[in-house]
Amino acid sequence: MKKILLIICLLLLGSVVRADRVKVRLFSNNSIDQIAISFDLGTYNIYADDTILIEPEIGVGKSIELTPAGQKVHITIDGYNYGNHNTIHFTANDTACILCLNPRNIKHRTYEGDLHVKVNKGGKLLLINDVDFETYIAGVVQSEIYGDDPDIFRVQAIISRTWAMKNINKHKSEGYNFCDQVHCQAYLNRCVRPDIMLGTMLSSGMTIVDDEGNLIDAPFHSNSGGQTANSEDVWRSALPYLRSVPDTFSYHMRQSEWVKVVDKDKWLNYFANKHKVDIHNDSLRNELLTFSQSERKSRICGVPLTRVRSDFQLKSTFFSVIYDTVSNRLTLSGHGFGHGVGLSQEGTIRMVNLGIGYDSIIHHYYTGSHIRHNDAYPHSYVENYIQQISQIIEEDKQKNTQTKSKKEDWLGRLFRVRDREEREEVYDPFADELETDWKYDW
Repeated sequence: MKKILLIICLLLLGSVVRADRVKVRLFSNNSIDQIAISFDLGTYNIYADDTILIEPEIGVGKSIELTPAGQKVHITIDGYNYGNHNTIHFTANDTACILCLNPRNIKHRTYEGDLHVKVNKGGKLLLINDVDFETYIAGVVQSEIYGDDPDIFRVQAIISRTWAMKNINKHKSEGYNFCDQVHCQAYLNRCVRPDIMLGTMLSSGMTIVDDEGNLIDAPFHSNSGGQTANSEDVWRSALPYLRSVPDTFSYHMRQSEWVKVVDKDKWLNYFANKHKVDIHNDSLRNELLTFSQSERKSRICGVPLTRVRSDFQLKSTFFSVIYDTVSNRLTLSGHGFGHGVGLSQEGTIRMVNLGIGYDSIIHHYYTGSHIRHNDAYPHSYVENYIQQISQIIEEDKQKNTQTKSKKEDWLGRLFRVRDREEREEVYDPFADELETDWKYDW
């Protein structure tokens, strides 16, 4: 009964999206030739292909190593060889289960849910996290934005959920839904902060749609520099909800300003050789050396600024050129960080800090859009979950130390509370109470 209740608790979070679970390729930018796997919370069953590999279930204290062996995965458990197999599956036995993944020469990460491992065509390990949709969204929010107010995370969760639901089949042909990098959305760890999970829960059932009720493309970037960009100035399509808007909220933030110095001849020769600009034409040469943007432009001398940004590795396309005749160098004085289309994350942080509501923030950046609330969402469950997470956050504020053991992880604490609640529901006042009745084995 306990296991069923625990599973229901978090599976309900994803019950109203098109997929209760998603598959995410982990370490997708890395070549993995060895990985150590351990367990921070809960227990798992390990399957080799479709057959259970070892019994009983294993958890904290066990050490596993996986390496490629041709087109198969070699597995050792606590130093013992368990052979080569097509696929290794780690299946969580409860909702509160955490895997620690430590590839060789790569910073370790932790994830919830299941893990599938096989060898790709290049002879390296391919790792896929099979995880609840809302657990994935919380991990994305943690990876994509900073801050300390749950409303910041609520906004990011709404746009990340919208993007994920619209692009659910982006990597379908490769056997998973998303990768863990910005090609999809960053997903660089499980959500370890209760305030981020709180913000995600506060956004439960919310997505962004257009006038016809269709999910919008919901691009976001770090900082607009003071003005967002039209979608057609960066990509091909002009979308009615991705219009350029003034964004003074992005001023005076971490990524508001940047500078890059470029040699004048390198700058001029770039336009001459790559884009066939006549740099001997006084008018064109003058534009290249004195280019200025008080408001966003899309081109310089007919060349798309997106190309210039890419080739010179600039933080944004929103920059002006200052020519120093003494040093014969150009200073590119820029604003913002990212493509500039849609929501500015640092602008969002400023707006939340000013007390502006999450819905007003979304409507500011996605003009004419609408927030859709899914009425089928289990609101009573969500409210209870929010109360419990809020209690954990308040408890953390009372502590003077930032150091916490693995048993103090918010997920473990949440489910210890729920375990007690379940036991209290079946408590027999006439039975002898033993200390072991109140002990949960982690």
